[in-house]
Amino acid sequence: MIRSRRLASPATALAFGFGCWLATANAPATAQEAATPPTFRNPIKVQGADPWLGFHDGWYYLATTTGRDVQLRKARRLGDLKTAPDQVVWKEDDASRNRDLWAPEFHRLDGGDGPRWYLYFTAGDGREPSHRMYVAESSGDDPMGPYTFKAKLRTDPKDAHYAIDGTVFPMPDGTNCFIWCGRPSPTGQGLYISKMTNPWTLTGPRVYLDVDGLGCDVVREGPVALRRGDQGRIFLVYSTCPADTPDYKLGMVSIAPDADPMKSASWEQHLRPVFQRDDEAGVYGPGHNSFFKSPDGLEDWIAYHAKSGTARSYADRSTRAQKITWDADGTPNLGKPLSTATDVPAPSGEPAERR
Repeated sequence: MIRSRRLASPATALAFGFGCWLATANAPATAQEAATPPTFRNPIKVQGADPWLGFHDGWYYLATTTGRDVQLRKARRLGDLKTAPDQVVWKEDDASRNRDLWAPEFHRLDGGDGPRWYLYFTAGDGREPSHRMYVAESSGDDPMGPYTFKAKLRTDPKDAHYAIDGTVFPMPDGTNCFIWCGRPSPTGQGLYISKMTNPWTLTGPRVYLDVDGLGCDVVREGPVALRRGDQGRIFLVYSTCPADTPDYKLGMVSIAPDADPMKSASWEQHLRPVFQRDDEAGVYGPGHNSFFKSPDGLEDWIAYHAKSGTARSYADRSTRAQKITWDADGTPNLGKPLSTATDVPAPSGEPAERR
């Protein structure tokens, strides 16, 4: 069980995406091979940060930050994402938002004409701090698009606020909130929340969430929602510490299903990091994650990026994935990040490997 505390309502607040059997010793070699569960090794993308990974209609989809466009790769098996080709699904011509395309996320929502995929991404004009959040909409029910530009997401009519790393946070009543990393904030760069009227419109004002930096003072970013089924608490996992350091890690807050997400005091802070560097495994700076289900829907998995060394750099980040579990009290247990030398059992329900 993770120790926790309630968040305060700070005076500085502006207001307030998823059975094995053993072969006998004398069984033929082919039967032994057939009985061996498939495995893969991380990374699943050699150069890839801020991963969004989802499973839909028999396919895994993976997007990471490129800085210049939004790309998706797809595969039937998680381990095959490593060699799957990337396809550009969004590229900007508008000079105000054609640089620094970061942290794309894809959410399947109903905007009034049935399910569509909404692509949320950060972009700017290449100058600091021009970064804002944008959304594009698919023409049909296919994550690969095509997409058309929908809107800039804003709560301030003057569009004065820096905003990156936005995610959709679904509530039990069927409504959605949007949570992102913004400035200014009491921590320099913190988390904000706003209600959503529809997948492309925020209903202000933005509310500051006073989440703990867990030893790092200036960064809280990359928020993502997690819930087990349709009952119980809803968890918000976020990244803290600078992303180019080995100490980048994940923290977590949670909220009761009947609580008001627009009140900072509704959120309960978990007092320790839930995922962090493991020097023995050679994994540094694990963070900016997403969650996804196994093909049969029985397992929950995390996708995240991590560094291969301790030097301060963005260049050595790669995308990895592993299964998570749940503690008896209903709290997610993310475990420790796995070494790239570890054979990881594939998610349950994956199709058989090609022969």
